[in-house]
Amino acid sequence: MSTDAASGDDDLKERVTNFLRRNFPQIQMHGGSAAIQNLDRESGEVTIMLGGACSGCGISPMTIQAIKSRMVKEIPEIEMVHAETGMGGGGHEESMSPSFPGESSGEEADSDEGPQAPF
Repeated sequence: MSTDAASGDDDLKERVTNFLRRNFPQIQMHGGSAAIQNLDRESGEVTIMLGGACSGCGISPMTIQAIKSRMVKEIPEIEMVHAETGMGGGGHEESMSPSFPGESSGEEADSDEGPQAPF
């Protein structure tokens, strides 16, 4: 049974890695990187570390938002995405809520994916 669980974890990790490669090649083209820092299959949570040029980049909040909204739609086992850039005290971006012109606050904002990242 534990072998099956390990195999499932490897499959899920591979799908998350492929998601990052497929959806965000521009991160690498601009000198950034994205890697899985932690993956918990039981809770459906994944933590992604954005590094390189992403640390301190002005559009990293949009990149993080795009990763969060797309990954949970494309990979059913993933229910929550946390993203970090390594900036500041731990760099947890999950509590960061970027605002964009024309975006409303409230319940309807939760269903809005927000603007697409510029790549």
